[in-house]
Amino acid sequence: MARTPLPYDRRAAVAYAHAWAYRRNPIYYDYNEIGGDCTNFASQCLYAGAGVMNFTPDYGWYYIDANQKAPAWTGVDYFYRYLIRNDQSAGPFAQEAVLAQMQPGDFVQLRAFNAPAFTHTAVVVRVGRRPNLSNVLVAAHSSDTDYKPLRTYSFSAIRFLHILGVYPQEDAQEDF
Repeated sequence: MARTPLPYDRRAAVAYAHAWAYRRNPIYYDYNEIGGDCTNFASQCLYAGAGVMNFTPDYGWYYIDANQKAPAWTGVDYFYRYLIRNDQSAGPFAQEAVLAQMQPGDFVQLRAFNAPAFTHTAVVVRVGRRPNLSNVLVAAHSSDTDYKPLRTYSFSAIRFLHILGVYPQEDAQEDF
């Protein structure tokens, strides 16, 4: 049975990105010293716009504290795989997209030269009328930034994640 998704609040996600791009929200652990904070920051922005976590062990997307979190909350590839999943489990969902489909509140992932995998996640905060690498601007942690044009990054590959909506938590079953 198909579930009706909730809307994703892009404005809330972008407002969160601007508020915390150069600071750390004390509610969340700062992973900068142990591998980077970019996907943790992206997840915080996504949660600000989605409002629903998925507490499925191993394959969900959630944060309770620094030691109780899903791999998708902080891991670049896990974040990607969670968002493009095929099931309709709770939480935000996305499709891999092209640059022309990007909107504020979407996400960009980059693979550095000589890197075997994607290593950075950034939040789209502004998109020009005809999206290109100069007028799609992002915010990110690890190398803290806000309103940074994609063209200023060095990368060997790029992928775009367009958020489609948010599946609500499962309704509690009533006993009759």
